[in-house]
Amino acid sequence: MGAILLRREKYVDADGDLVELVLWQVPRSAAYPDGISYRLAFLLAGIKRTAVLYDNHHPKGHHRHRGAAQIAYTFSTIDQLLMDFLADVQRAKLGRKEGRE
Repeated sequence: MGAILLRREKYVDADGDLVELVLWQVPRSAAYPDGISYRLAFLLAGIKRTAVLYDNHHPKGHHRHRGAAQIAYTFSTIDQLLMDFLADVQRAKLGRKEGRE
């Protein structure tokens, strides 16, 4: 079995920020033991770096980036992954409004 695209979205939201979601079902392996490969990215309008990024590329496995910080992420389900990502997106948006981004 090859990789199966589960979701691919790229859009600019009402604030002018960029959101990109890419999720693949892949064969379970040492590199992808959960059988999922993903990249979820959020870029604030006018800023040249990614504000929030969740991915699980080999050899790092599941992790997330928030600004310059990289943090391990415990994957459970795709639905939970999306909820966690969107919660971090909201925190980044709030940080911009409060002058922290």
